[in-house]
Amino acid sequence: MTDPIVVFGANGFVGRHLVNRMASNGERVIALVGSAEPYSIPNVEIVAGSFDTPGAFLSSLTKARAVIHVASRSTPGRTAGKPMAELDENLVPTLALLEALQDTPQCELLYVSSGGAMYGDTGMNTTHEQDLIRPKSYYGAGKAAAEHFIHAYAAQYDRAATILRPSNLYGPGQSMRNGFGIIPAAFHRIQSGETLDIWGNGSAVRDYLFIDDFIALCLQVLSSPMPKGVQLFNAARGEGVSLNTLIGMIQDVTGQQLETRYDISRSVDVAKIVLNSDKARNQFDWAPHVSLSEGISLTWQWWRQNV
Repeated sequence: MTDPIVVFGANGFVGRHLVNRMASNGERVIALVGSAEPYSIPNVEIVAGSFDTPGAFLSSLTKARAVIHVASRSTPGRTAGKPMAELDENLVPTLALLEALQDTPQCELLYVSSGGAMYGDTGMNTTHEQDLIRPKSYYGAGKAAAEHFIHAYAAQYDRAATILRPSNLYGPGQSMRNGFGIIPAAFHRIQSGETLDIWGNGSAVRDYLFIDDFIALCLQVLSSPMPKGVQLFNAARGEGVSLNTLIGMIQDVTGQQLETRYDISRSVDVAKIVLNSDKARNQFDWAPHVSLSEGISLTWQWWRQNV
């Protein structure tokens, strides 16, 4: 039997999908969760804690062949004007994990970064991994700093790590969270009859990746040993959609009107970001299979049954 995989941030949207998929595939999983939000999944070891020190990770990493870091306690809007919050909420746990990995050489690292918050306004039709990063938010700057620390860790200790920069992830299981996740926010407003506040005029362009497609890429990354050093991959459909177009698609799928109210755009928001994922497609023979309209429909079905 192979050694387990640790999921740090296992009680989040991406983390829960990862744990459930790996457990259903017969993978041994150690799920690291916040002490206030423990949960139970058959055949999965649950470890609750704050994970702000290397010692909090060591006992789990010692037993594991890999750790997936999907923990994030902030959003671009939440830490706007508060760089210390980004340090405390995201960088401290990440650096604690890296320090623990220094003492567990058999354990590879898969770090889920951010595609939308890293590059800033590039002015290009699609953005590649080698393009210069210009984060506009402290959230994006925190992700950039974490990536640089991972590169330094891998170089100093001759270790293996993979960084994925996903576009806007969505799908069943994504809860309504202020300032994060436009699709669940829209569903919530439709159900409650409330108005959806939009920063800017709705022309901002993003690409959206269904959660199952992203989980498939994560599992492909972990399916074989990582090479020494750091691999970096964008993860996206590569199809840009304006916010206004997305709202129209949501109304078509739900068959309901969504009331909107526009406000002045925020300095932390990027006007357009569409990622090129050819590198991941070629390296892992991976491709997204769920279209945006199909993904919205699947997510709406789940939402009506569970929220």
